[in-house]
Amino acid sequence: MAGSRSERLLSLLQTLRGHRYPVSGAALAEQLGISLRTLYRDIASLRAQGAAIEGEAGIGYVLRPGFLLPPMMFSTEEIEALVLGTRWVERVTDQHLSAAASTALAKIAAVLPESLAETVDETALSVGPRRLVTDTADIPALRAAIRAMRKVEIAYRAEGGAVSERVIWPFGLAYFEQVRVVLGWCELRQDFRHFRTDRIVNMRETGERYPQRRAVLLAEWRKLNLDN
Repeated sequence: MAGSRSERLLSLLQTLRGHRYPVSGAALAEQLGISLRTLYRDIASLRAQGAAIEGEAGIGYVLRPGFLLPPMMFSTEEIEALVLGTRWVERVTDQHLSAAASTALAKIAAVLPESLAETVDETALSVGPRRLVTDTADIPALRAAIRAMRKVEIAYRAEGGAVSERVIWPFGLAYFEQVRVVLGWCELRQDFRHFRTDRIVNMRETGERYPQRRAVLLAEWRKLNLDN
């Protein structure tokens, strides 16, 4: 069956990704539960599709880093998940990210086999309406600051209406049902704080890189907020 073959090829790619050094054909075949002859045929198929698999029989095989899985390898459920996720991004995020999601889905649909391409247009999954508050912060600028790990100066309006000046280290952006929230380290409070984007009155990227790595800040935040 075509579907089972696609799943087998995907499993082979995933198995190769788990090995940094060449692994023998016999070991791969045993791990995948297939014959050595089938393994050699599958490796030839993947190479024909552009997979950078180096090596040969008797020496071993390794997948060169950087190979991207062709979209044609996606299952129907994976395509439905991509469509649903893209529609959510289109509806809930800012204009720039929404446009990027639409473009990404169009690129995927353009290279899918016809049977799967129809899934993109005909999926029964959809995203319901959202009643989002109006952002006063520049969301694309915030996302850029997060990627570059730059400090941002903000004027933040508290729930009671008082406005305070803050310098924050933004390391994440959370999308909730009605609001968006910046995850950041606040220099004023010397602690993690959450800032609703509809309450950021003004903001300016300082151009100064914050001293902690974003991944470290996010890990510490998760430990405090999600692991308890």
